[in-house]
Amino acid sequence: MLILAVTLLLFYAIMSVILYNRNLELLKREVKQEAEYICTAVNISGSGYLEKLSQVDEGTRVTQIDDSGNVLYDSSSEEEDMENHGARQEVKEALASGTGESVRMSNTLGRELYYYAVLLDNGTVLRVAKSMDNLAMTALNVLPVIGGLAVLMIAFALFLAKWQTKKLIRPINELDLEHPLENTLYEELTPLLVAMDKQNKEKEAVSNMRKEFSANVSHELKTPLTSISGYAEIMKNGMVRPADIPVFSERIYKEARRLITLVEDIIKLSKLDEESVELEKEEVDLYELTREIVSRLSPQVSQKHIRMEVTGEPVECYGIRQILDEMVYNVCENAIKYNNEGGRVSVWVGNTLEGPKVSVSDTGIGIPKEHQERIFERFYRVDKSHSKERGGTGLGLSIVKHGALLHGAKVSVDSVPGKGTRIEMLFPKGKK
Repeated sequence: MLILAVTLLLFYAIMSVILYNRNLELLKREVKQEAEYICTAVNISGSGYLEKLSQVDEGTRVTQIDDSGNVLYDSSSEEEDMENHGARQEVKEALASGTGESVRMSNTLGRELYYYAVLLDNGTVLRVAKSMDNLAMTALNVLPVIGGLAVLMIAFALFLAKWQTKKLIRPINELDLEHPLENTLYEELTPLLVAMDKQNKEKEAVSNMRKEFSANVSHELKTPLTSISGYAEIMKNGMVRPADIPVFSERIYKEARRLITLVEDIIKLSKLDEESVELEKEEVDLYELTREIVSRLSPQVSQKHIRMEVTGEPVECYGIRQILDEMVYNVCENAIKYNNEGGRVSVWVGNTLEGPKVSVSDTGIGIPKEHQERIFERFYRVDKSHSKERGGTGLGLSIVKHGALLHGAKVSVDSVPGKGTRIEMLFPKGKK
């Protein structure tokens, strides 16, 4: 509507200028023609013809001026009351070249006039003038017509705009937001529909992940609680021999510890998800940290008769010590847990061109190719049938993944089923 209004105004302005110039040309032609007629009549009949002319055409101002600029005759005023016209542009041009013209405000009449002067045979100048007020009035007279047309056009354009807008918006309002790509709509909206479809899939994936997580958490919590409740109930009812009480107590203790570990891991993951870890980052020697972790894991190493070694060099990493400890501990623990009896675990820590790295290799059962991308998911287990035997909460590698995101690190997996697995954690250089 704004564009239409501006267009109409420009059209009116341009049309007014064109009409004004066109009418000005017609006025000049008319004045020149009339001046030629009067000039011819005066040359033939003498100056007395001018006295008769004033009674014939009152719309034209006729003036006779001698070569000194004195007014000899004027059809609109008394000659003796008029000033010398020798300095007038049209008079000077007529005396010099035979004709002259100009447009200016008349001091005598107080109106804008067009003047045309012609040199007579007797050496005087005949000047004919007409008012230009009618030219401006022509543009003003057109204004009401243009205004009326503008109102009609704007009203019609408003109607068309509303109708077209409804037509355009209706399919958008009727979009199937659940299945955006199934809508046959404007081609221009394809990127939006694709983005909506991608967002819907991401939401669905997150929703499924939450449902799966809730189901897994419920199952993982329920299993140890059921065991604890069952053993406690048997002991309460006096159905356990005194000699078996230590065994039952140990089972209750182990299940309780498993439950506590699970809850702690869930809390850690939640904090990492929300990035609400309150600990500050510091310079941590990864080599020294790894040696401490391997020392803590020595009971599990001895139990499975595994040979575990740490090689490399001292290297500092800027991060949260507790999270880095969890990451290295979980990877090393998995290397022991999923290893074979009498197997080997090699841990290398050092600096590379890309940054500090921790590499953990084992000679265990390995991970099939199709499972390698999913082992960092929560509660995901490659071999669910033996998960209880090997222990753990199924959240260890998820903590590794989220810890890596927190530190800007990269985690890579290289594994061959039956031969072993190598997991590498590459940390960024410097303070990030």
